[in-house]
Amino acid sequence: MGIFNKLFGGEEQEPKEEKQALSWQELTSVDQLDEIIEASKTKTQAIFKHSTRCGISSMVFRNFERSFDIEEGKLDLYYLDLLSYRDLSAEVAARFQVFHESPQFIIIRNGVTVHHSSHSTITPQVLHQFI
Repeated sequence: MGIFNKLFGGEEQEPKEEKQALSWQELTSVDQLDEIIEASKTKTQAIFKHSTRCGISSMVFRNFERSFDIEEGKLDLYYLDLLSYRDLSAEVAARFQVFHESPQFIIIRNGVTVHHSSHSTITPQVLHQFI
């Protein structure tokens, strides 16, 4: 118990429940895009394009993970490091017909983009309508 709690009678806090880390699959090759398209015929696929040197992108990524509330196994989550895989990022934009942004979140069903968002509009709640 801290000194301020002792002095001012702070309430006991319950321990925080730790969230399990999301099972991101790293997107590193163009071949994976074919796999994503095929898998999207039976399960929602999502790609998070992230610039690892951008503070805004990092904040959006953390907020996404903190507010993620979808049962494991309902979709496949892919993570694309834009700085390491610039050419792959351009291919994602071309294949899924989205203008490149960073950060960017793309949801694929039946081989096509059904939703994409960027910056503060990236939230996991939108996924519920595509699962």
